[in-house]
Parts: sequence; structure tokens; C-alpha cells
Amino acid sequence: MRYGVIFFTCLFILTGFSAPEPNDEVTIIVELDESPESFLKEVERRLPRLEVVTSYDTIFYGVAIRGTAEELEKVARMEAVKNQYPVHTYEALEVEEGVSFSTESIRNQMRHPQTGEGVKVGIIDTGIDYNHPDLKENFKGGYDTVDFDDDPMETEEEGATIHGTHVAGVVGANGKMKGIAPDADLYAYRALGPGGVGSSVQVIAAIEEAVKDGMDVINLSLGNDVNGPDWPTTHAVNKAIELGTVVVVAAGNSGPDGWTIGSPATSSDAITVGASALSMKSPVLKVPGEREKVLIQTMSGSVPWELTKKYPVTYAGTGEAEYGDARGKIVLFERGGIPFSHKALKAYQKGAVAVLIFNNEEGNFQGGLDGVKLPIPVASLSNEAGNWLKEKVIQQNQWVETINVSLGDQVAPFSSRGPVTTNWEIKPDILAPGVDIYSTVPGGYQSLQGTSMAAPHVAGMAALIKEAHPDWKPAEVKQALTSTADLILTGKQSFPPTEQGAGYVDLNEALKPELLIEQSSLSFGKIEDRIYRKQLPLTIKNLKDEPVTISIEKPVMESGVSWAMPMSAKIDPGQTEELSVELRVSAAFLEDGVHEGFLKIQEKEKVYTVPYVYVKETSSYEIVSGFELETSWQNDRVAAYRFHLAEDVDELRVDLYRAGTMLTAGTLLDVKDLQPGLIEGEVNIDDLNLEGSYLAIITIGKDKKESIYPFPIYIEGSR
Repeated sequence: MRYGVIFFTCLFILTGFSAPEPNDEVTIIVELDESPESFLKEVERRLPRLEVVTSYDTIFYGVAIRGTAEELEKVARMEAVKNQYPVHTYEALEVEEGVSFSTESIRNQMRHPQTGEGVKVGIIDTGIDYNHPDLKENFKGGYDTVDFDDDPMETEEEGATIHGTHVAGVVGANGKMKGIAPDADLYAYRALGPGGVGSSVQVIAAIEEAVKDGMDVINLSLGNDVNGPDWPTTHAVNKAIELGTVVVVAAGNSGPDGWTIGSPATSSDAITVGASALSMKSPVLKVPGEREKVLIQTMSGSVPWELTKKYPVTYAGTGEAEYGDARGKIVLFERGGIPFSHKALKAYQKGAVAVLIFNNEEGNFQGGLDGVKLPIPVASLSNEAGNWLKEKVIQQNQWVETINVSLGDQVAPFSSRGPVTTNWEIKPDILAPGVDIYSTVPGGYQSLQGTSMAAPHVAGMAALIKEAHPDWKPAEVKQALTSTADLILTGKQSFPPTEQGAGYVDLNEALKPELLIEQSSLSFGKIEDRIYRKQLPLTIKNLKDEPVTISIEKPVMESGVSWAMPMSAKIDPGQTEELSVELRVSAAFLEDGVHEGFLKIQEKEKVYTVPYVYVKETSSYEIVSGFELETSWQNDRVAAYRFHLAEDVDELRVDLYRAGTMLTAGTLLDVKDLQPGLIEGEVNIDDLNLEGSYLAIITIGKDKKESIYPFPIYIEGSR
């Protein structure tokens, strides 16, 4: 499952930068190892024809400079320069069209006078259509780190975008539609250009601009697939929070597998938001005589699945080969071979009434029809459900019936899950509505779904909390949200912490919390020792005007696991009590994998829950993620590499194979004894004579075992 996600992302992120001609004028961002003041004086003295676009000294030290490639090469050789970045590569999170769930539904549940008045919210995204009638009153300014000017308008022509405008509407639309905080001051920071793509350094520069402009809250509905805490954008988010800004980040849309949270959602201090699907009717397929029901997920761009009769089903493989008569039937395809839209179009042309596409690997998937409009519904299935239909329906000549069932509140299947590698923390922190969210887009309104839509719900709520409690620091805003969240249940059991964090946001409670629990979750780490003990603080503040007595219930006992904690504690009004929770594990009796649950804290009739997690030895996370290879903008025979390593390894080798033929092109890198975290460096590729598309195969060796990770890359030819 993960390889498919990695491939899609890398096609955008890993494409090499085309080296400019010597007299072409380009803009680069230069990272410095000191404050930019003295560097700028030196540039002005030695290279007066260069234009300094802007400088950075808050989140990182750097400058954006415009000039010819020939002149910029001289900048690269200056002593203070730490690194140089061409302007490209980061993505808005992929979203899908939905039906319609308005923020009005949330606002109708609110019981408070706050509207976000006087609170500044920065939207770091694809820009905003600030002429939209529902946004123009609240729009107050911003900056564009793509074109380096003061005009953060959405891309309007080739590669047109709508993402940032939709996000902004959820936060603070104030017109025909009302956002969560309709009186908040909205600022746009365009860090993602045509097609929703930009570079990590542009995102970091946008965070810098937002912090310098005094944003109270920043929303980041963007990300990558690096499941680790050491990526540069994660560090930038942590720095912004340290400087007093509440930062809300979308968890990502790579669920339902675990370990799919990507940077910067991996930030420990940010409020990472997953997507919930509120209770609704959903179509399922029923087969006569069978108890099982098949849950389907309508694809983006499809008409609703509203079949009212029973229909036969025919199997068409991947759709590449010819298949039998489809008139009056549902056509079942396997994923792969040709695009989803081509499968659906072929079935429609053959007279099909509907199309089902099941995954060609474990789990479900999300997909869209690439703008192809058809009058028949198209839906996706899990691999298991597709094979079940082949066995129970097609092989037995059965017909299927569509019924609608109530699913109750759910974690959206696409919402990325935790935990985070290296620090083994729980993410997301919280859930908010992310399915079929109706909001502003350039020229009108549209329903979209994704964690991109969930995050601005929380950013708007954070603005309301800041209005009610202007002196609260970012940590207290986060504590108010996570301490008061409501667990989402599936049957009598709750969804796991790594799927829902503290639970579903409860704004009314968060505005007036009675207790603040400092720890949004307890992460006990990775257990590698035979006997393991770890103690973590549990800090609780009483905001009531009377003493409270809290009791803590021990988790359900697991084999080889015991807990030590205070059974009760009295906390006076306005006081904070620091308690401790200790986990003890005898590793020989504990199964491998992720172990998680909720500590229950009771105060009178009220129950608070704190998620916890610990990981035993091995699990299903990717050891390597986010592999990037870029040729240097001033010398395309030198390539810079960067990737995240989840754990220490004995050896790491990167071999290149030509795409298509898979003939070997040589070994790019072979290193030993690497420690976890961000790994980066440079390698000379001149001897390899590389040009075009390749597959980088990363082979990890640890404890005499090997693991393999593939990453597509593209390398530009020499000038």
C-alpha cells in the first residue's frame, strides 16, 4: 500500500531542477549560517546588480535573491552561505469533491458569543481569492513566497488552484457562507504555486512571514510522506510555536494504514488534525443469503450511488483486455493497468449501470475520475471486498442489492494514522469534520473532502479560543482542545488513539474547560530492552473555583505489562498538580507491534481520557521515507540527497535502475552505521552519466536482514 503513495508523491517532489542558462534571471533562496545583515552588505558591495527580494531572520537565517544564474553562482561561493534552494517542490494535500457538509452545521451547535474578532489567522497554502464576496471583508493581507510579492492570489491560469480559498472559507468566511470564526482577520501566505506545488523552503519562508506579521493562528493544510520529526518544515513549525503562534496542521490523506502521518504534521507541539466523517447514511452491497455486507466508497467526480434494484455483476479484470456483455450490469474491475476514468468510460459505453474498482493490494483506496463526467456511479472497494464479490456473486451467479446503512461517527478512511517514527508519538492529536465540506472556491462554492478541510475547522476554533483567552499560549489552546475532546466509538470500543488522537473536537467545552491536561498523549517509546520501565509526567490544572478530586483508572492488563500511578489526587482551585505514570514491561511476554489505549481520569461524573502508546521492537513502519535527489542549480553534475531514517541501520545502499528497462545504472550511495533522523549530503554523479527517469532502490541492512524501498526520480541532462 505505501509504495503506491510514495510513487505518487515522488513524481512531484523528486523531479530534478532544470539548470538555467548563464544569462537567465532566476530567484533562489539562500540559507545562511548567520544573521543576514552583514551578508546583505557584502552582496551590495560585491554584486550590486543582484536584487534582494526579502530576508529571513525569525524561523531561519536566509535571503531570497533574484539575478542571472552567472551572478548567483558567485553568491553560492560566499563564506556565509549554508545552502541554496531553487524555487520548487511541496504539495497541497490532495482533496476530493464531496457532497455537502457546511460549517453552518457546526456553528449551529455553538453556545458562545465568540466570533474570532481581533484574532489574526494566517493561511499558508495556494493563496486566497481575496475578491470572493465571502472573504474580501475579512482579508487583511499576506505575502507570496512563490512570486515574492505582496499579492497572494490563487493561481488563476495554467495550473489554477482552489485549495487555499476553500480552507480560508472554513476558517473565516463572512457572507452568504459563515466560517467557524467569521470575524477573524484572514491573511494569505501563498507558498504553493501552480498545481499546488512549492518547495519546503517556500513553506518555511511563509511561516517566517506569518510569524513576523503577528499571526495568532497559522493553518497548514499541506504535507509530505516523511513520517518522522526531523524534517525541516517540522522544525520550522516547532519554532513558530515557540515564538507564540498556534499552528494547526492537517494530518494527511494517506490512511487507513498506520505510520502515514507526514511532516509537518509530525510536529510534537502543533495541533495535528485528522478527519472525521459525521454520522450519515452510506451505501452497502448485500447478497441474498449472505450475512456480510460490502461497504463501498464513491469516487471523486462520480454521481451518487443511488441504485434501487438488484443487479448482476460481471468481472472485467483490469479493463485492458476485452470482456463480455455489460448491459444492465455492474462491472467489477481490479485496480491497475489503465486509469480509473478509462475503466469507467469503457463500462459505460458497454451499457453498465455502475462500476466497482477493487484494490490490487491490501486495504481500500481513494480515487477520482480525472474530470470525466459519467451518468453512472463509480465506487472503490477494498481488496478483500473485491475478491469476496468474485467468489460469492460472480462465481455463484448471484445479484447484488444496494441498501443504505447508518455508519455512525467514523474516522474517515483516508485520514492518515500514526504513530510517528523515531520519537514514537501519537498523531493525530484530534479529529474534526473532513468529509464533504462545503466552502468557498474562486468564483463560487464547492464541497471537498480531506484532512485539508478538517484542519481549518480547528484553526477557526483556535481563533475563538484565543478571543476568549487572549493570554493563553499555544500549549494551553492545544490542551483545551485535547482535554475536552469526545472519543469516537465503533460499537462499544473506541477507535485507537493513533487513528483519532484525543477524539472529536468539542468547541463549547474547549472554550470553558474545567481541567487542562498538559499532555495531549503519553508516548512511552520503543521497547527494545528485556525489562523496560519508563515514567512520564501527567500534569493537570484545575480551572474551577472549587477543589477537585480526580481518580485515575489503570488500563486493562496485558500479559507482561504493569502500571504504577496515583489512584487519586486533590487539586485546589487554580492550582496545577504534577502526577506521574509509570509503564513496566517484561518484553518476553509482549507481542510485537503498536500497543495503545486510553488512561481514564474521573472527576465526579466527568471522565477525561489521555491516549497512550508504546511500540515493541518491530512494526510495520517504513524505515526510509521522503528520499529526494536534486541536481545543484549551479552544477548539475553534483546532486544533493535527503531522506528520513526511522531507526539506526548497519548499512544503506542506493542503486539506480533505468525506468522501463530496469537495467542497472550504478550505485549512487553506500554508507554504513547510520543513526535515525534526517540524513542529507551531496554526491558526484558525473561518472554515472545520468539523464532521465530512474528507480532508486534503497537497500537497508540491519542485524543481517535486508529491506528494500523504491523511489522514482528524474535527473536532468547536462547543459
